[in-house]
Amino acid sequence: MDHECGYVHRPSHDARRIASNIEDLAGKTYSGRLSAAACAIPMKPLIPSLLATVALTLAAAADKQTFTGTITDDMCSRADHSQMGMGPTDAECTIACVRVHGASYIFYDGKDAYTLSDQQTPEKFAGRKVIVTGTLDAKTKIIHVDSIIAAK
Repeated sequence: MDHECGYVHRPSHDARRIASNIEDLAGKTYSGRLSAAACAIPMKPLIPSLLATVALTLAAAADKQTFTGTITDDMCSRADHSQMGMGPTDAECTIACVRVHGASYIFYDGKDAYTLSDQQTPEKFAGRKVIVTGTLDAKTKIIHVDSIIAAK
């Protein structure tokens, strides 16, 4: 127990050393108990860090978007599977490219291709039009997937 301040969770410290430092700073003599200011937990750095954490959390939640396009693979990034011919359908070609050639599932919106953070869920939507909900990292062109559902 920190006897000078009365805190149980703070380690004990040498009261004489602290008193000496306080006397040096304040020019006063040691009364046997430290002032409330000497024992106080500094709050000024804590408040801005809490506000920053809340702001970042709200910003992340606000960045969620929905994207409509096709699940394909990065070997056939424009959803054109005619060149690869790994199967009779787009879905079979996409799955074969991922399983056999080590390709990754991607999302193609008709203009741009985006890597998907989730590489398990897209398999059941391979070659199909979908709606992806998530957060886009524009620098890396990765969609951090929250959900994928079939588009109507």
